[in-house]
Amino acid sequence: MKYIPTIGIECHVQLATKTKLFSEVDNDARGKEPNACVSPVDYALPGMLPRLNGEAVKLAIRAGRAMNCKINNFSRFDRKHYFYPDSPKGYQITQFYQPIIGEGYVELPNGSRVRIEHAHLEGDAGKLTHFADYSLVDLNRVDTPLIEIVSQPDIHSAKDAHDYCKELWRLMTFSGVSYGDLYNGNMRFDINVSLAPEGSKKLGTRTETKNLNSFRSVERAVEYEIARQIKLLDAGEKIVQETRGWSDDAGKSTSQRSKEEAKDYRYMPEPDLPPLNLSDEFIETEAAKLPLMPADYRVKFGGMIKPEILEILLDYPTLMEKLNELSAENEPSETVPREPHEASEASEARDDGPERAGSRKVVLALISNLFTSVLLAEQKSAEYLNDLPSAEDLSELAEMNEKKELSSTATKEVFLKLFDPQMKGRGAKAIAKELGLIQENDLGALEAIVDAVLKKPETQKAQDDYRAGEEKVIGFLVGQVMKESKGKANPSAVQEILRQKLA
Repeated sequence: MKYIPTIGIECHVQLATKTKLFSEVDNDARGKEPNACVSPVDYALPGMLPRLNGEAVKLAIRAGRAMNCKINNFSRFDRKHYFYPDSPKGYQITQFYQPIIGEGYVELPNGSRVRIEHAHLEGDAGKLTHFADYSLVDLNRVDTPLIEIVSQPDIHSAKDAHDYCKELWRLMTFSGVSYGDLYNGNMRFDINVSLAPEGSKKLGTRTETKNLNSFRSVERAVEYEIARQIKLLDAGEKIVQETRGWSDDAGKSTSQRSKEEAKDYRYMPEPDLPPLNLSDEFIETEAAKLPLMPADYRVKFGGMIKPEILEILLDYPTLMEKLNELSAENEPSETVPREPHEASEASEARDDGPERAGSRKVVLALISNLFTSVLLAEQKSAEYLNDLPSAEDLSELAEMNEKKELSSTATKEVFLKLFDPQMKGRGAKAIAKELGLIQENDLGALEAIVDAVLKKPETQKAQDDYRAGEEKVIGFLVGQVMKESKGKANPSAVQEILRQKLA
């Protein structure tokens, strides 16, 4: 029997606030000792009351708008009861009944949409580290501000699950909502997978695989769970609704516990926090702080940067911001309105709009290529991303390449030198001159060098072979001219001159 998989994904996103959701404690525990970023509120000592972090509310609004979601004017907090060592309160403060973020959607690179059911604010739980016969509790993560994003069951393949999680990560990092550090758990994904016979209108029993922290793990876990469920169904067995844990090393999931229902958590209104009442003006003020998002860049650069290169660069907000600067730097100039008495001179007017537009496409295509093929291949790429060359320097480099003043190899060399602290501020042209990389484009000078090479006895046989129809020897002659010019001649111009003289 053929089965149709249906996948829903819940994503926990840690918000990039300075302090925790309900206390004035450092929210960034990366690299810190266990239990170093805690307060009496986190320990749930008697009499300690939560106080809501207003910045978390603002970031939640931005996150919602980044996902094309409705922001609810009214929302409130609830208690989700469960007893576990990483939660000293015995409950989690969350939003179950009336969340801050309503319905919306995330558009994938292939154009399909995954609907968002809602997203809610909540405080994170702590962390347990398990050993052979004991476990240790770290409360650094307790009440870290989270938004939990709940998708509709609109995904039907492991590839789309991967792409959805990646696009969600892009939206959260571009908007500045989260640091997006997957290694340190800034975003974690829970996947719900069910299978139903083809043609069935009813979804199958779902399982939930929790706490995946990479896009590849999401894809592999979905593939594994689909295969596991097919095997069980084909054997006539039933799928058990349960929570499963994923092992990247083993490449498989294992059963952890039966899946709880909402009634098991005994949700109740949070008595220590008042409801949120957000005005339309407050919501719009925060939403207006969103920068250009991935979908905006796809529209803006769609005809200028190859789609496969653009999708790589969309993983790096700083690179996209720099390309946006480059686009503005090379914006076509508008035609200046003329007074009536200047009409007779209109034919002499210079309108370089189309040329500048063409130049902008060339600049963006070249620099985006250098970002992907050269910069991201460097060992120091993470360091370089924090200190990119100016848009002016990159435009100058692209212009030199376009004018054939630099070969492709020399362009790459100068590009990397722009990141060298000792070369900072010198400009692409100055660096190219200092390194002796500028190509000779003077046709008169090149013709003289070609003539000198053609007079040499060692090139006579190659000349005769070329005239006899052996096209490939032109490469040897170009090489001789390059050698004579100490590598500064423009190879394309040299080849053209050689062909004319040998014709």
